[in-house]
Amino acid sequence: MNYIKKIFPFVLPYKKYAFLNVISNIFYALFSTLSMISLIPMLKVMFSNAERVTNEPEYKGLMHISDYFENYSNYFITTYTAQNGGVATLTVLVILIISLFLLKNLFNYAGLYFIAFLRNGVLRDLQNKLYHKIVAMPVAFYSEKRKGDTIARMTSDVEEVQRSFLSMLELVVKEPLTILFTIIGMLALSPQLTLFVFIFIPLSGYIISLIGKQLKKKSDDVQRERGQVLSNLEETLSGLKIIKAFNAEERFGNKFENTTNRLYNFSNSLMHRQNLASPTSEFLGIIVIAILLWYGGKMVIIDGNLDGATFITYMGLAYNILTPAKAISKASYAVKRGNAAADRVLEIIENDTILKDQPNSLKKDSFDQGIQINNLSFGYDKKQVLKNFNLEVQKGKTVALVGQSGSGKSTIANLITRFYDIDQGEILVDGVNIKNIQKKSLRGLMGMVTQDSILFNDSIYNNITLGKPDASEEEVIAALKIANAWEFVSDLPEGIHTNIGDAGGKLSGGQKQRLSIARAVLKNPPIMILDEATSALDTESEQLVQRALENMMLNRTSIVIAHRLSTIQNADLIVVMKQGEIVEQGKHQDLLAAQGVYKNLVEMQSFE
Repeated sequence: MNYIKKIFPFVLPYKKYAFLNVISNIFYALFSTLSMISLIPMLKVMFSNAERVTNEPEYKGLMHISDYFENYSNYFITTYTAQNGGVATLTVLVILIISLFLLKNLFNYAGLYFIAFLRNGVLRDLQNKLYHKIVAMPVAFYSEKRKGDTIARMTSDVEEVQRSFLSMLELVVKEPLTILFTIIGMLALSPQLTLFVFIFIPLSGYIISLIGKQLKKKSDDVQRERGQVLSNLEETLSGLKIIKAFNAEERFGNKFENTTNRLYNFSNSLMHRQNLASPTSEFLGIIVIAILLWYGGKMVIIDGNLDGATFITYMGLAYNILTPAKAISKASYAVKRGNAAADRVLEIIENDTILKDQPNSLKKDSFDQGIQINNLSFGYDKKQVLKNFNLEVQKGKTVALVGQSGSGKSTIANLITRFYDIDQGEILVDGVNIKNIQKKSLRGLMGMVTQDSILFNDSIYNNITLGKPDASEEEVIAALKIANAWEFVSDLPEGIHTNIGDAGGKLSGGQKQRLSIARAVLKNPPIMILDEATSALDTESEQLVQRALENMMLNRTSIVIAHRLSTIQNADLIVVMKQGEIVEQGKHQDLLAAQGVYKNLVEMQSFE
């Protein structure tokens, strides 16, 4: 019930369809019972054992409604047969039966028709909510989570929750009402025989509940392993070149097979337990049917308390209970599976680690003074990366961060853009703490080119206009020229409208990097962050792009994280980092003259 309460807000927009489904199911259950009871007068006509009633019976209240309907059906058969003959009476009764069965099935379809809007609406809204939450989560969240597991929650888990809602509606409306109306009809026909049904329902429910124990845990195991399968697949596709280059197909194949074997075992265990419910409930039902046949047959043959037509109809009603009883057992299992899936979906939806804007956060549209980093300390998983880091970046200046891998250079870029929140210290933009600036407006002031060229399976135009969706084709081409990319783009079959494939897979590494630079150029932000922006370029392209970047960075504030020291010799300030601390800072020539860490780095790269 706890997860139902949490998922229920997603149902509220579709409450109209839920109400119409409930109404349709009520009529379905009613006509399902009436269609069976309508067989009694037809059987009486066929067996010619209807009691002759020539006077129209009088209605004496709800307590005597069963006798009233029986007497009225006998009265109708008597009078109509006398006037029109037995075949005509039989024809009318057959038409009545067909009409009732038609109404039953029409309302059954109507119930399914309306529930489709609710099911698919909940699925859509859950996936939308989950997607927006996934995008809003901090980058740190995905350093701990597998992508495939997140994809599994978005797809199979959400679909399982959706399916469980249909089962829940069947569990609380359609099938119980069918059983209720059927039992009312059975009570009207024979209270004595119905006593066995009251014994059967709680007994079978108890036995089925024993089978359903631990179903949620088994479902959770299955969903988790499905996420693992998707994770392995995603890793394989992302690293396919490396897997082939190192002849590691067998190793990754074994890893994938181990995961699918675990999924196989968990799925078998889950399905065996699920599949046990239907035959168990049917077997228990047949036992009761057999008892009813023995006891009811005795009432018809020996005692004479029940006529044959009523007994045959009663047995049809009794068997009619088995189908909804089995459906309830299946639905209860589906709800438990949905519960396990909902736990995984809600784990992300209810996660409160989102970097939120402060209640009175500032919307900042301009950059006027500079960036200050004061006493900054930060770590990943209790491992300290930055220690009491201090730096000032004046407006219009270019500051380069250099140092060995793991010294904390890229972490500075992640903190300035607020991909992560600071542990200690502060970062100020124009004297305002970035925690007090709206994230959207803060990132609107910044352009970024990362070490890995992140492109999307779309056209070149749509990739480059990511930060400026309304840019004209002329503006896009101008940005491509600045990034030294127009030369190869102009030769493509459809120019800037050419699709570049998944992650830009149709392009070389250098081409992808130049498109990333063109994207930042088009956005034209006041602050530019370049994280190893030229690392994937060949020497010739690097020189051309470097000149373009230098032109772009004129009168612009730039933070350049560089591995190739040849690209930052003209920076206004070079900051040399080691193990999260600044060990040297100054201009290129001054640092060379200091004969310190920077000079050693330069010499290792054979740079003069």
